[in-house]
Amino acid sequence: MIRKNGILECETADSSVIGIVIILMLTTLSIGAILLYGMPTINDMQDMAKSQKAEQAFTVFDSRTSKVALGESPIQTTSLSLMGGSLEVNGDNSSYDDSRITVVLADIDAPWYDSFSQQRYKWGAWEDFETQTNFTTFNASMGSIIYKKDDRIVGYEGGGVWSKYPTGKAVMISPPEFNYNGETLTLPIMCINGNTSISGATDVAITVSSSNMPTVLYPNPVVDNRMINPLKSDKVLIYIKSDFYNAWADYANTLAYTSATVDEANSTAVVELEVMPAMGKSTLTHNFKVGALNSSKSSPMYNFSFDLGARASQGLNPANYQISATSGTKTLTYSLAKKGGANQLQLTVTYQDTDAAPYTEKWDGIDVFSITGSKQDQEAIVDLLDKNFTMKYAASDDFSWNDTSAVSLPPNVEFNGGEPMSLYDITQHYMKLITMDGSVKFSLNSPGKSDPVDYDESSLTLYYEGMSGAITYLHVTRNDLSTSLS
Repeated sequence: MIRKNGILECETADSSVIGIVIILMLTTLSIGAILLYGMPTINDMQDMAKSQKAEQAFTVFDSRTSKVALGESPIQTTSLSLMGGSLEVNGDNSSYDDSRITVVLADIDAPWYDSFSQQRYKWGAWEDFETQTNFTTFNASMGSIIYKKDDRIVGYEGGGVWSKYPTGKAVMISPPEFNYNGETLTLPIMCINGNTSISGATDVAITVSSSNMPTVLYPNPVVDNRMINPLKSDKVLIYIKSDFYNAWADYANTLAYTSATVDEANSTAVVELEVMPAMGKSTLTHNFKVGALNSSKSSPMYNFSFDLGARASQGLNPANYQISATSGTKTLTYSLAKKGGANQLQLTVTYQDTDAAPYTEKWDGIDVFSITGSKQDQEAIVDLLDKNFTMKYAASDDFSWNDTSAVSLPPNVEFNGGEPMSLYDITQHYMKLITMDGSVKFSLNSPGKSDPVDYDESSLTLYYEGMSGAITYLHVTRNDLSTSLS
């Protein structure tokens, strides 16, 4: 402050004006920054809220639709706010091409199985085999009801609610009608009928009705006499073609006893289930099947024995009677021969894997199985789980013991080269390996020689703990749902 001509003057007035300008500039910049960086976040939050609101509406719709499909109510209506999005009912033939389920039942001993097996994890793998003997397939359309808002999709399909993100990743919001308890698979397939769409910001009523008369797809012996329960096939493969295929696969993998793979190129989830072959004591046949063993158990085999009777007067005198199975690159063979003396059978166990080195492992019996009786009355009990029957390793190298790899499993016991081992431990080890990829078929024969076994008078006793996820019963229905928008 200074006095000039008697008047006080302030030389700092310009500073206050500049300060106000700076404050205004900072305020403007702050507001601009908020608008620039905050608005997208706010918009994203609004979009997320709208998507969650749509998911909640579809979850309510799913619950009400289940009442219609399962016969509790003939008709149900659910309201949904479009919020600037669109709603589509995809329930016609063109829509079914991309939203359907196909079930294939296959036999591992069929002549076509190896060819089918190599491509079985791809959509349409069954098309070249539908006319083959013992090949069974059936399918059902699903259709869908889809809500779209920008890049976000929420949909009802197959009795479940799914949500798909802009990245293409889909997640399950509400589970489908896919129920499996490790023994029985119940699959009511919800089939949407209708073809309409609407968009805007209004509220839409989705109305679903049904005759409450589901079509039974399995069991259905009228269509195919093999479509019965308990299942007669060896494998059940379920192909789910859907825009939400990866979420279907994720859901299947969360269920106990199931696993799924995906065919990305064809937007398909593939669920494969093993059928547990029959166990117990039965009349001996030239072929029998053993399901995949529970490899997490050190000793999943409980009983694996043969009561062999002679076929003719020459008695039970095989030169090389083989009990063998092949699975992919692996072969397991039990060979019985009447050598080294009368009234006894010597045993050799051979395991081969062409994917491994040195390719072959071989065991020779130190003990023998006794033969009782004479001529056509001769009989022998061959117990392949005999703990007192010892064997010695007849090769210099091994590849399936004392290691964990694609061709081996952790050993049940310590394997020390030349030391004797019980037949019990050898059978447990190799039976887990040979069934590692699923059920196998054993064949009984005498290569190059007449078969000395009377099968009508002989028997097999077989008990074991199968892998988790073996299926015995299958129930599949198609539930038609008429759908309209208003």
